[in-house]
Amino acid sequence: MKLALLTEQYITFKQSLGYRFEADGRILRAFEKAQGPRNMELVQPAKVRTFLQGSGPLTSFSSRKLVTLRGFYQFALARGYVERSPLPSQWPQPAQTFVPYIYSTAELQRLWGFLEKELPAQSAFSVGTFRTVLFLLYGAGLRVSEALHLTLGDVDLSEHILTIHESKFFKTRLVPLSDDLTGVLQQYARKERPRQGGGADGLAPFLVTRQGQGVSRQGVERAFRRLCGLALVRRPATDRFQPRLHDLRHAFATHRLERWYRQGADVQRLLPQLATYLGHRNLAATQRYLSLTPALLQAASARFAQYALKGEDHE
Repeated sequence: MKLALLTEQYITFKQSLGYRFEADGRILRAFEKAQGPRNMELVQPAKVRTFLQGSGPLTSFSSRKLVTLRGFYQFALARGYVERSPLPSQWPQPAQTFVPYIYSTAELQRLWGFLEKELPAQSAFSVGTFRTVLFLLYGAGLRVSEALHLTLGDVDLSEHILTIHESKFFKTRLVPLSDDLTGVLQQYARKERPRQGGGADGLAPFLVTRQGQGVSRQGVERAFRRLCGLALVRRPATDRFQPRLHDLRHAFATHRLERWYRQGADVQRLLPQLATYLGHRNLAATQRYLSLTPALLQAASARFAQYALKGEDHE
């Protein structure tokens, strides 16, 4: 059995069970490409380890790749396509824990300021489309895929509501929009989108390229990396993990928490609402999602000091 053929069979099998299997599918296709055109039984353990390791320091993504490949080889073993798995029985944990990058207000302002200078004329999408993508991620806390998969029918600007269909955990949710973000989307829908040839059908993509087609994640991520370079938004050069497009969602959640603390809001009561807004399955996912920043620590400490000085019993 050819590795490429079984890879596609396995992806189709998982999707037939109701799994999206998008990220795992990308991992498996990258694995198949790295091994080259060969039969399943000719995949060598050394080349598997090279694929898992990647380049540079070990990261948590190598563990994710290993989990995906284990499922693939269980599928192959159960059907007799291989006699043994070439996967390592043990795999080291990464020494460095990934921490999302929380953009400061000043950094966000620099990014917005450089937007007009970022995209060359031959880019697949316009500055207006790129700006709208970024504002959806930070202003509504969407996942990248959720923003790019929005259709015209999902964006109800009269009611200030987005409909997110079957996102990461196969859940559909409604996302209320602020007046400011609604204004941005209205301007894009009325002026920019028609100029790009966006269709009027409800199933047409809301965010479109210059040819009126849906925007690719790879293209937006490349543009964002260039934008960060122009705006000098980066971690030290020695750090493997540089700011990502998805970190705008982390910044949205963390900044929201900071504002609640400063406003004196009941954060514990509001956290479940934030979890629902973000599309998380449970509160624990949101608590892990929120990264502590100096500003957040300061706001939380000030709230604690306020309670302590009042001498109130909050048990």
